[in-house]
Amino acid sequence: MKSVMIVFNQANTERVEYMLELLSIRGFTFFEDVQGQGSVTGEPRRGTHAWPEMNSAVITVVPDDKVEPLLEAVRKLDKRNEEVGVKAFVWTIDQMV
Repeated sequence: MKSVMIVFNQANTERVEYMLELLSIRGFTFFEDVQGQGSVTGEPRRGTHAWPEMNSAVITVVPDDKVEPLLEAVRKLDKRNEEVGVKAFVWTIDQMV
């Protein structure tokens, strides 16, 4: 099992939800109003007057065979509009209750 966390500009919310639905990923936790800044070219997302945009994040635990299709969908979404930004992070889940 792997955990995948996707952090994305709120403008992509419907696209991320649709991506999860297409891949039959039903279990996830959604975080709204996530602040941050991309590590290379990303602008701050702070919800302030100077930096009004915000991010959201979703975290899910999926079988290993769903990781690559999910990452490929994230890559395609990112290529669609790189300035908006979306990133995915994967780590191994040793145990779950």
